[in-house]
Amino acid sequence: MSKRQELIEKYTAALEKIGMDVDESLLTAVTIACGPSIYNADSSTVSATSEGEMLTVQNNFCTKKLGITDEAAAKAAVEKAVDTYGRSNTNKYRAVLYYIITKQQGKEGVFA
Repeated sequence: MSKRQELIEKYTAALEKIGMDVDESLLTAVTIACGPSIYNADSSTVSATSEGEMLTVQNNFCTKKLGITDEAAAKAAVEKAVDTYGRSNTNKYRAVLYYIITKQQGKEGVFA
């Protein structure tokens, strides 16, 4: 099994743990879109308590990848996804957070 597939299985388990249904093909596409960051211990996770990291998710994923151009809407999307993931969850995997944002915003078509 490839390292990416192992990570996808880990992400699937994380999503199921918070009660989300998992679209395997969408999760795979989102994981691939994260690029090499998923293989680095530091960049594979997101700190919801870091304003800088939240801005990075907002700007680089919500705005650039998903096309959410309204700054307030992008910020709200990130906040809603963090709430869904669970603020107390210390391991917020980047790919899982991006998947949650994509599903909640109905932007699955971006990865089709």
